[in-house]
Amino acid sequence: MQNLMKWSWVAGALPALVWEDRPTTEWPVRVIAEVRAIGALSELPIYLHALGIPASLAGDFATAAAMVAEADAATAATGVPMTQHTRLLLTAMQGRAAEAAALIAATIEEAGATGQLNGVASAHWAAAILHNGLANHERALTEAQATIESANALVSQWALPELVEAAVRTGDDTAAHGALENLADVTEPCDTDWAQGILTRCRALMSDDAAAADLYREAIERLGRTIMRPELARAHLLYGEWLRRDRQRDEARAHLRTAYEMFTTIGMEAFAERARRELLATGETVRKRRTETPASGELTPQERQIALLVRDGLSNPEVGARLFLSPRTVEWHLRKIFAKLGVGSRKQLPDVLPRDDSGSSHPA
Repeated sequence: MQNLMKWSWVAGALPALVWEDRPTTEWPVRVIAEVRAIGALSELPIYLHALGIPASLAGDFATAAAMVAEADAATAATGVPMTQHTRLLLTAMQGRAAEAAALIAATIEEAGATGQLNGVASAHWAAAILHNGLANHERALTEAQATIESANALVSQWALPELVEAAVRTGDDTAAHGALENLADVTEPCDTDWAQGILTRCRALMSDDAAAADLYREAIERLGRTIMRPELARAHLLYGEWLRRDRQRDEARAHLRTAYEMFTTIGMEAFAERARRELLATGETVRKRRTETPASGELTPQERQIALLVRDGLSNPEVGARLFLSPRTVEWHLRKIFAKLGVGSRKQLPDVLPRDDSGSSHPA
């Protein structure tokens, strides 16, 4: 089992290291099943967070929240503390400033005190995303630089685009050029649209007027072929910002409107507000509204996890065993879930909680 865990972790990380946006979940799902089968619950949160991070990056916040809920249940049952990697990323991408800032600060303090340097790196990366969304680019620059200086190769390379954007917006040409060079080193060998789309978007940020437009359009085209919806929305936002500053207001409105709608639909509140302010600056009237959620958006993370498991055919005792709840408690939650979703039985859950294109809306 230990060897399986070890190599599963490597297999799960490799797609991200080569910027592959459609990694297989076969290995980590197998490990999660093995962990549950032998009762090694202290290991379970590790793999749930390993699956929750790519879900967050793809903008599937509901699945990421479900992973967080199950990881929390396992952590509470075992009493073994663990850095909340997925929760850090998720709250930062959602732009929940107060909640994210408190979690980031607590993680840096607690993980730093216990020598959990990966946790510290994740917290700084999350902070860079949060503050770029809030257009607080000075702070984003500081947080991104702290991430790059960490020993975590994976998180450090993911933080490079945050560093490029923050450095450009603050006028730190040295930091911007250094980050772009490092980003090119890690992405150019990777022939994926995610890698090349991010690299092209960052090059557009640092290009002159003659080249920037073409680079932004290429980045949008490439990222549009990936599942990384947040990155595509950010490409539209950055292009729209550039067009507005170039006084091409009509075209700027089109891209900013696309970005605003995408951020709102995904649930990225800070970035949506940033896009809305840019739209206002073009002279367009934009009514501020809450980010949208899917039909199951009213469910708590725990309720959503229960609903997904029941939808996939698990009995109440099976759901209870997985989430460390009694069957009676599962039934109590189900009554609330049915009421929130407007259904009368578990047989109707597939209609209101459809599977995604890969055949499942949660990987475990």
